Amino acid sequence: MGHGGAIFLLIVVCLYALASLVDTEHTLNALAFSTRLIYQLLPVLLLVFVLIFLSNLLVKPNWVRANVGRDSGVRGWVIAVIGGMLSVGPIYAWFALLRDLKTKGMRTALIAVFLYNRGIKLPLLPLMIHYFGMAYTLVLAAYMMLFSLLGGVLLEKISEDQIATEDEI
Repeated sequence: MGHGGAIFLLIVVCLYALASLVDTEHTLNALAFSTRLIYQLLPVLLLVFVLIFLSNLLVKPNWVRANVGRDSGVRGWVIAVIGGMLSVGPIYAWFALLRDLKTKGMRTALIAVFLYNRGIKLPLLPLMIHYFGMAYTLVLAAYMMLFSLLGGVLLEKISEDQIATEDEI
C-alpha cells in the first residue's frame, strides 16, 4: 500500500506553513475553516465506518452475490431501486459502502440504479405532491425509476463491452 495519504498531508502542511509566511491572518482563518469542516464531517465519517463494519460483519459475499450479484435477476433490480429510495444522508457516505459491496460481488448496474434512485426521496413526496400535484409527482418518480433501470442496463452493457475489449488485447 502506498504512502499517498501521508505525502498529501505533508504537502498540505507545507502549503499552510508557506501561506502563513505570506499572510498569517488569512492562513489562520483558512485553518479554522478547515478544522470546522473536519469536525462537521467526523459524524458522517464515523457513520461510514460503522456501516462498513456492519456490512463486513453482517453482509456476506454469498448474500451479496445472490441478491445483488450477477445472477440476482429481478430481485436485485428491485432491491437497488427500493434501497436507493430509502437511503438517507449525504451521497458521499454511500460511496465507500457501495465499493465494499462491489468487492463482495454487487453488480455495477445495480450500484448505478441505487445511486440514481436516491433522487426519489420518500419523505419529500407529500411536499412535492402539494406543490406540483399527484400526476406530475407520480410520472416524475416513474420516469426516474425507469431511466435508472435503463441507465443500469446500458452501463452494464458498456462495462461488458469494455471487459471483452480488454480481454481481446
